[in-house]
Amino acid sequence: MAVLGGVRPPLAALPVLLALVAGLTVFAVGSDAERGVPEAVLSSQQHIAEDGAVALQGAVDQSVTDLRAAAADFGGSKAVPADAMLNRLDRSSRRWRGTAVVDVSTDRLLASHGEALPLGKVNLRGLPANPPPRLVRDDSGVTRLLAFATLSQGGRQELLVASQSLKPPGISVGKKHTLTVVDRDGATLTSAGPGSGTDGAKALAGTAAREAQSKGPSETAAAGGFDGPSGSLVRAADGNTRTAVGYAAVARGTAAKESPSSALGLTVVTTVRTEHHGAGTGDLRLALLAAAVLLALAAGVTAALHLVVQRPVLRLRREAHRLGSADLTAPVHAPRFGEPARVGAALEALRLQLLGRGGPSQETAARPPAKGRVLLGTGRGRRRLGLRTVLVVCAFALLAWPASMLLTIGSTLPRPAAVVPRLISDDQRQRTETTADRVRRGINDGYADLTHLATVLDTSRSEEARKVLDRSLEQHGRYRSLYVVDGAGRILARAGGEPRTPNKARVRPGVTQTNTSGREPVLAAVAAQPVKGVPTKAGRHYVVGEFKVRYLTGILDRPGLGSVWLVDSAHRVIASNKGFVAFGRVSDGRLRAQMKAVRTTKGSTELLLGWRDPAVAAVAPFTNKPGVASALGWKVASIRPVFWIGLPEYEAQRRIMLVGLLGVTTGALCIGWLYLVVVRPLRELAQGAEALAAGDRRTVLYPRYHDEVGSVARSLELIRQRLPRTDAPSAPGSPDGAPTPSVSPSGPGPRS
Repeated sequence: MAVLGGVRPPLAALPVLLALVAGLTVFAVGSDAERGVPEAVLSSQQHIAEDGAVALQGAVDQSVTDLRAAAADFGGSKAVPADAMLNRLDRSSRRWRGTAVVDVSTDRLLASHGEALPLGKVNLRGLPANPPPRLVRDDSGVTRLLAFATLSQGGRQELLVASQSLKPPGISVGKKHTLTVVDRDGATLTSAGPGSGTDGAKALAGTAAREAQSKGPSETAAAGGFDGPSGSLVRAADGNTRTAVGYAAVARGTAAKESPSSALGLTVVTTVRTEHHGAGTGDLRLALLAAAVLLALAAGVTAALHLVVQRPVLRLRREAHRLGSADLTAPVHAPRFGEPARVGAALEALRLQLLGRGGPSQETAARPPAKGRVLLGTGRGRRRLGLRTVLVVCAFALLAWPASMLLTIGSTLPRPAAVVPRLISDDQRQRTETTADRVRRGINDGYADLTHLATVLDTSRSEEARKVLDRSLEQHGRYRSLYVVDGAGRILARAGGEPRTPNKARVRPGVTQTNTSGREPVLAAVAAQPVKGVPTKAGRHYVVGEFKVRYLTGILDRPGLGSVWLVDSAHRVIASNKGFVAFGRVSDGRLRAQMKAVRTTKGSTELLLGWRDPAVAAVAPFTNKPGVASALGWKVASIRPVFWIGLPEYEAQRRIMLVGLLGVTTGALCIGWLYLVVVRPLRELAQGAEALAAGDRRTVLYPRYHDEVGSVARSLELIRQRLPRTDAPSAPGSPDGAPTPSVSPSGPGPRS
């Protein structure tokens, strides 16, 4: 019979797998995890560039959307003079450097405000309706972004044009950082920071931009992160410093909706000079020592299991097969330890019973032994130690190695204050300030949208007002509901979800947090709309917009920033990128203490130490910033565990932890495999064999697996069938009524 599985595979797999773990230990622990510039610095520069690209993209898209919305509002009313149109446009938004209205049919400039626009460099007659924005360089060499919007009024086609600079808004960078915006050809459009105007800096930015144009979406795109090309590179610098470069292209993925800015080919590049870390973190001596110890343990445990488990089981299988084949001449060579010894003793007792030289009496054979009674010669009294004890000892021996590796982690754990560069802390603060500025600007832009709506809405025509609200709700994804109320707070026209702002808060212009408890925070922006002929405050109408919490959460969700919370003036949670309970507390107590300590307007960053999980935390408040959102007193707080930042010292710790866990997994797998397949079935078989030797002729012995233990069980079943049947009728004339065996003890007997 071919033996499938059994005792051999786990004992063969154990030394092979442990040898692989030993080899991985030499490679993982002994190799150098340092490559000149820490991965944490490179990824941080990449994320800063991504933040800049997101901010620049949002600014361009918002400008184009607002301009097109204004053109739609002007086109939907009666003819408005060009100068009056631009005056209303300038009052509602101050983001444009210059605006103009052009008659498309004649290319005649009807009106202009602000700086002169380089309209002569654009063929206005060949443009489609609502053309995409363009980059145009004026006569002085300055590049401006031109946004276009088509409007029809008075039976003629006009083009509304606005110019804007390309500086990413609200991006906070350190004194050592350089932030550059380049086009698809690698030409620098705008830059800021030390040494940004040098030829070397421009060439480096161009190289990064060309690399961005040739790459696909970033690695975080699938997880909801930055969806354009981004990455990092290292450029050698003078002396003992290196230049870390991060880049991110303003683009949309193929699955996402195209935006007006996606066709401009812009790339945001950030650079920073950092010291070269030449010292490696690998420990080859420790790796070789750990691998040698593991190989020695593998050899010792394998040899012990071979001598105590494999050889006795194979010998037991041969003896059981011999007795099952009716070869009763030689005594059973029983093993000396554990369950194999018990089965061997039972086989010897059964051999003597088949020969008629021993075994239980006829009364004992007819009546099974009482519970707890031990029959001599069956070996049931020697059960204190068994193969389970051997497996436990081997498991502890194998567990000692990964335990020593984990203890090595504890003894060599680096001090965060010594290994975390100051640049990482500064970048955490700068990115947190950038996120806070984006939230603040988003709220301010929402209020500006409502201010513009207040100038174009005609509440006397409720159906037209509702259409304008519906169009604005569709164009701007930041609102959950838009509505117009009178001086008492009663709704006159509405679009979107059910209003949640109380009536008193609906008539207070500005931005207000209307609740401090409940299931969802409510942030409402209110813009006043004077009613003609009614100068009193009670006669005014108000446009109210309630922000989506998901809109705020989407701004906070930035890759590589860790856990981020938006909290109100009382440090109650408004939104978070890691899931949150509205108006609850920030989960990290150290960060709560840090927020309470921050009372300045510039924010702060700290390296939060502790006996476990050190982290870099930053807090950025809204106060003393332009716009109505500053009155909220909100803050953005972030915390990022140091262990997962990507520093070389912690990479070495993670590698040691990896090989330790692999050692635990390998030992548990093989020892558990051996216990489930061999030891546990063998213990059950030992109980059945002892019961059979004690006189139990009724219990059928079934093999659990088709392996060595199963072969012993089949042989015991054959022996059981050859033993005298206690339930057979007594032979006539028998003086003692003893049953007559139906089969000779030495006969071959039936086979199953």
